Amino acid sequence: MLKFDDFAVLTFDCYGTLIDWETGIWNTLQPILQTHKVDFPRDDSLELYGALEADVERGDYQTYRTVLAIVLLGLGKQLGFTPTQAELDQFSGSVKDWPAFPDSARALNALHKKYKLATVSNVDDDLFAYSAQRLEVEFDWVITAQQVRSYKPSPAPFHAAFERIGLPRDKFLHVAQSLYHDIATAKSLGLSTVWVNRRHNQAGSGATPPAQATADLEVADLESLARLIGLM
Repeated sequence: MLKFDDFAVLTFDCYGTLIDWETGIWNTLQPILQTHKVDFPRDDSLELYGALEADVERGDYQTYRTVLAIVLLGLGKQLGFTPTQAELDQFSGSVKDWPAFPDSARALNALHKKYKLATVSNVDDDLFAYSAQRLEVEFDWVITAQQVRSYKPSPAPFHAAFERIGLPRDKFLHVAQSLYHDIATAKSLGLSTVWVNRRHNQAGSGATPPAQATADLEVADLESLARLIGLM
């Protein structure tokens, strides 16, 4: 059982946890598929996206804009179309248009009354800046893949957070939607974890590759966590 008073900092995954990346991805991808007369279901598209993205991120570091462009090329190869340069540019910059979940800003501001907040995110600095505006909270620390030159589930972004924040690991509570990118690695590093199961009412794994990991606590959304702590 988590003792919420024991923690001093909450570290968050951003995309999938705070930002509704599946809606953002699909809102950008669907018109491209339609232009190329490709009829492929949303959930299947997201799962293929997740597999392709994870494969690219396992290789040598490239910016997230580049990752997104490579993923779109991979989707085209798999589904039988060739994206234009304009479509590649649009898709690689689409993070700036990805919406926040409706509860994210409210819950983050409530949680910030008790805890320091950090984000450990697979993204470029400039793209995260757009997302930060949607989240309406000032994070105490922002750690991105661009800064670390490594993508989760690599432990490198977490080690960067430990070094920058400078607190013992038992003072961290890591909050994330992805078992694959976050919960499994965080648990292996000795962190307490909260799984924000945003897909609790949906089948499949969506844009997040499936993984086996057990968090210390599961909630359906971020507002539920804030309520459990007594901040909302």
